[in-house]
Amino acid sequence: MKTKLLRRATGISGTFKFQVCRCLSTSDTTCQQDGPAASRRLAGNGAKRWLSFQDGNGDFNSTSVRERNKAVSSYYNQESIDVASSKPSVRLTPSTIMYSSVSADKMADALRSAQYLHKELPIRVAHRIVNFRSLPFIIGCNPTILSVHELYIRAFHILNDFPEIQTYEDVEKYDAVLRTLLDDHKEVVSRLAQGFKESKKHVKDDEVVAAFLDRTLTSRLGIRMLVNHHLQLHNKEGNIGMINLCMNLREVVSRWASFVCEISEDKYGHAPPIKISGHTSATFPYIEMPLDYILPELLKNAVRATIETHPRLRGKSLPPIHVTLASNQTDFIIRISDRGGGIDHSRIGSVMRYNFTTAEESTETLSNTGIFANMMENVNRTTSGPMHGYGFGLPTSSAYANYLGGSLQLVSLQGLGTDVFLRLKHLESSNHELRI
Repeated sequence: MKTKLLRRATGISGTFKFQVCRCLSTSDTTCQQDGPAASRRLAGNGAKRWLSFQDGNGDFNSTSVRERNKAVSSYYNQESIDVASSKPSVRLTPSTIMYSSVSADKMADALRSAQYLHKELPIRVAHRIVNFRSLPFIIGCNPTILSVHELYIRAFHILNDFPEIQTYEDVEKYDAVLRTLLDDHKEVVSRLAQGFKESKKHVKDDEVVAAFLDRTLTSRLGIRMLVNHHLQLHNKEGNIGMINLCMNLREVVSRWASFVCEISEDKYGHAPPIKISGHTSATFPYIEMPLDYILPELLKNAVRATIETHPRLRGKSLPPIHVTLASNQTDFIIRISDRGGGIDHSRIGSVMRYNFTTAEESTETLSNTGIFANMMENVNRTTSGPMHGYGFGLPTSSAYANYLGGSLQLVSLQGLGTDVFLRLKHLESSNHELRI
């Protein structure tokens, strides 16, 4: 049973797919492999190409060829995925999530929540698999991107094949599966960042890639919010699942400011002061998870720019980073102002593009001075893994803000610094209804 499930989940041998992606060329007459595991032969005048493979013992095996060809077909022709992807997802409002999650019977709440996820998650994952299929072939064949595609196929079959949830014991088993899948997918963003960086030279249309990543990353955020809401349904006082009923905005910003400063101290040896002002006593119900990604990204950029622009200043002598908070009946705004020199005119249009980064230049500059160590992966160990050097931080933050009904805007004062405005709607604002 385990072998059968594994075949169904992965859909195709990873080695075979890499060979196919590397071998399907109209000009080469010989497929160069890392070893003698596979070769391509031309028949007749070269109009027809044959793929031949060796088994694990180094012998050519016709049965192995048939099995692998069948695997290729099943990779793109899986009826259960096609059926699920044709169904619309049911996106819930935070108010619906809150009011359906609170009753006198906590077990009934958990059962109802699990039954919704049991029906909804396979549909959402299937939509993402179809999205992967739409990528240009040469990009979709990148081993790193391909591994994420396979991860989604595996997750779909695990979720889709889970038996109907009827009792609280079923809920506990389902929760264990969800926790495992959350852990399996925790590095998806960094893998996609790496994969698209590797495939950058093959990208002909940035808009196609941006649309794919916006959909994939925001869908992933929505799925993780729903799953975490279910798993934390009654775990924390003052919360209903993922929703903090009385979120203190200053406390959230202060927590991530302290985190970024600690990492800066560790990597640079010092950090600029971060000052918070404005509506510092504002509290309201909100979902902290998106802020747990966006805020460290924005603060990290401000800290890094400030330190690197003022190499002869240290610690408290550096220009402070000012964070201003504002809240009204419709939305709340976080403005982060730094004196990090601003964004050059030639780059202002590129900083919101995926895989645009100045990390390599920064690393080279700092290593040449011999004064500072570069703030590498640890500074970005947020909920989504390392981002520094991939150029995913700002565009992903912008996509999350748009998904939440808000916006992320950069205003560069070249030669002085940058102001970043994060504007997000309240969960129950009059002219906007967030759906997750």
